[in-house]
Amino acid sequence: MLSLGALLNDRSLELRLLVPGVEGAVEREVLWVHSTELPDPSPYLRAGELVLTNGLWLRETSAADFAANVRRSGAAGIVFGLRDVMPETPAELIEACRQEDLPLAEISIAVPFTAVAEAASALQADERRDALVGMVRRGDALASAISHGAGASGVLAVLRREHELPLAVVDRMARPLASAGLDLSADQRRRVADGLARHPPPLEIDLGGPEGRATVFLVGAVGDTDAALLCLRPVSELTRLQQDALDQVARFLSLEVAKQQAIQAIELRFASELLDMILSGAQRAAEVPDRLRAFGVDPSGRLAVLTVAFADGAESTLPGLTDTIGEFFLAQGLAVVVAGGSQDVVAVLQEPRQDLKELAEALCAVVLKRFPDRRPVVGLGDTAASARELRQPLVQSREACQVLRRRHGSQAVASFRELGTHRLLLGLQDAGTLRGFADGVLGPLRQHDSSRDSELESTLRAFLAHDGQYGATAAALYVHVNTLRNRLARITELTGRDVARTEDRVDLYLALEADELAE
Repeated sequence: MLSLGALLNDRSLELRLLVPGVEGAVEREVLWVHSTELPDPSPYLRAGELVLTNGLWLRETSAADFAANVRRSGAAGIVFGLRDVMPETPAELIEACRQEDLPLAEISIAVPFTAVAEAASALQADERRDALVGMVRRGDALASAISHGAGASGVLAVLRREHELPLAVVDRMARPLASAGLDLSADQRRRVADGLARHPPPLEIDLGGPEGRATVFLVGAVGDTDAALLCLRPVSELTRLQQDALDQVARFLSLEVAKQQAIQAIELRFASELLDMILSGAQRAAEVPDRLRAFGVDPSGRLAVLTVAFADGAESTLPGLTDTIGEFFLAQGLAVVVAGGSQDVVAVLQEPRQDLKELAEALCAVVLKRFPDRRPVVGLGDTAASARELRQPLVQSREACQVLRRRHGSQAVASFRELGTHRLLLGLQDAGTLRGFADGVLGPLRQHDSSRDSELESTLRAFLAHDGQYGATAAALYVHVNTLRNRLARITELTGRDVARTEDRVDLYLALEADELAE
């Protein structure tokens, strides 16, 4: 690396250090050497350049002003060239550089500035050659690590052989893919995922806490930013060699992330197909056991089904929910099949030793921590004695989850049997059957409401919600009891169901419930 220290080590240059500057300044990277005799060279200097001067500017300005101008430009230091008329470096320049904490060296009369430029060029050429050789060797080691299945951790290990840097890889779902010397909390991973969602993603991310800021190297797969290689150093503290090495590793990590994404996509498809097999009933029942075995679940044992979704929002699932659920069961040591869809996420697992409801509540807590702005709910079905009996528990758990989604209370977990016998019966019907039943009973009311701007359907809902009490219903609707009676008579006339008869009232209630389920 080109630095003032490296030039000082070249004895042929006959350099002598007069002012070391701040600690470590002599060893900092020098961008290039710049010869100047201007009283104020700052407009033409780049940060990190080393100034070569004979002091001709002393005729126009003071040493203190010259040193201050060089310091303001961010230069790496000054090399003062001795001449026959000035065989010693001016004492005022030495003092000025001390005041500015600016490195100062002098070069003998016998050595021209061109020798310094040639030495600097040779150092940079050697650095570029070493960097190229290192990149080729590192590339071979990275390719070998990936081809031997070392994964993201193996890729980081290759880099750590050269640079002892704290590293971690986090994907856009806030999942930890690998780490070496850097363990991130769930909150810190969430910060990284939020950063990757921005356009463009940041070059640095504040991890919070004692870790501070980390430099981000983007890992892309299939054209998108899918993960981040994090180095727990601000970019200003990384050398060019370290940045190049990290960038190269990020490119190789793209291959590993793409491979993992392909595996996850296959697993997700297999899991989704399992749900189709179960719901198909006897038609594909023979395929279910083998699919469960592929995920490590024993199809001959008792099986539990849980369905998870978000309530109080337009989106019932979000990216990352399926992975969060899978990681929860993995941490519990339970074999599970997790299938994510647009409406819910279903988990089929071996019946756990602990109470299923307690397990579901613990799952809710984990999901809530991962998605603090959402309200997760979990529906439970009956336990299946074997894989051949999974259809009913699956339907039950999904129905229980949907009921919890529509409720605005605080209940997060419920079994299907807690929801009432009518839910058990309706939940076993397909959406088309439910829609046909609901439309057949409620259709005439809706046509009447639409054509005459009446409120028969809302009146029916209120009447059933108040257990058929005329006074309470009329008060809730802000109408006279006689008006309520007239509306109910009209409902009876249009639907053929008399609200005064228990049998007909059940029909009306089930039609309203079926209407919600068919949505």
